[in-house]
Order: sequence, then structure tokens, then C-alpha cells
Amino acid sequence: MQSTNLIPTAYFGPIKHQAIIAQTNCVIEKNEFFIKQSLRTRCYINGANGIITLKVPRFRKNSSKTPIKDIKINYDHPWQKEHWKSIRSAYQSSPFFEYYCDELIPFFEKEYLFLIDLNMEIQQKIIEIIGLENDLKTSDQFTSYKENDWRKSTFKNLDNATKYEQVFSHNNEFVPDLSILDLLFNLGPETDQFLKNTDISIKL
Repeated sequence: MQSTNLIPTAYFGPIKHQAIIAQTNCVIEKNEFFIKQSLRTRCYINGANGIITLKVPRFRKNSSKTPIKDIKINYDHPWQKEHWKSIRSAYQSSPFFEYYCDELIPFFEKEYLFLIDLNMEIQQKIIEIIGLENDLKTSDQFTSYKENDWRKSTFKNLDNATKYEQVFSHNNEFVPDLSILDLLFNLGPETDQFLKNTDISIKL
């Protein structure tokens, strides 16, 4: 295992984010200020007509500087039902959707107060499903940016992304850098090995 990496919390994070967890010791940052339009509240899945963005709504505060651990989820709109409907529509014909869906659907039924709690429980479940032996920790306090720090990363692999068979690959070109859900529903038990072979050497 490599030295400890500092990574942001993620809502069904991208494949490279999960690959870093699979390959290294990680600490998840919970004391940084919330960053808009990032993997902290959104993920991307592959639908029949292209990429679908799933976003967790939050309560907005007057101040833009709110620690991620204090971000509360807004349930005024039935986003959970919409997210699961989109996921089911995108992946119900994938090889492993039925195999994993019962383990994931509780995240779209239970109402979590804080975003960090939702994301951490999702992450622990993904680790369990994949079969990784990781013991994730969260940060005790905010630290300045340093080596092995992925908090500013977009987690893109661009041309370095390894291709795999996707649900709609017979109609569309391969789509890289999607949510871990895309990899899980398409590769199933092979997800573990794929993540461990994913290139995480370039920080983008």
C-alpha cells in the first residue's frame, strides 16, 4: 500500500476516486468548505441518450463557507425517487443490476440529515460489495494542501481511461469517468480487479 491519500467525500463517486480507495490508504476530508458542482453532491451515469447527472440537493446558507460535515440534505423535492428511477432505467438491462440493486436501494429510501453521512455509508457499502479490505477514516481537522492530496482533483483519466463493456456500447461510444455504479453494474465481481489496475498516477 502507498502512503495515505487525502480525498473528498463523494456521492457514488467516479471510478478513479474508487480506484484510489482500492489501491491506497485513504482519509476522507470532512472539514473542508463545501465545493459546488463537484463529486461531493453529484455523480454521472450512462443512459440510453447519453450522460445523466444525478445531484443531491442541499440547504443553502447565506455564507458560502460551510464545512462539508455541516451540509444538510434538502428533501423538499423527491430527488431520491428520481435518482433511483434514472439508475434503474439506465442499468436494468446491465449484467449485474439485479444482483446488486437490493443492496443499494435503501440509500434512496432513508432520509439522511447530513450529506457526509449519506456519502460515507454509500462508500462503506461499495467497499463491502466490491470486497475491498479498506478501513476508511475521516479527517480530524482541515489541513493545508500537500502531496497525496486529491481534494482539488476532477478524477478524470481522459485518454488514459481503460475501456470496458457498457450497457449502451453497441449504440454509443465508450464513456469514461462515470460513477462507480456504471462499473459495478457492468462488471460485477470483476470490479475489484479493474479498480486495482486503474491508472491513478496522473492527478487531474
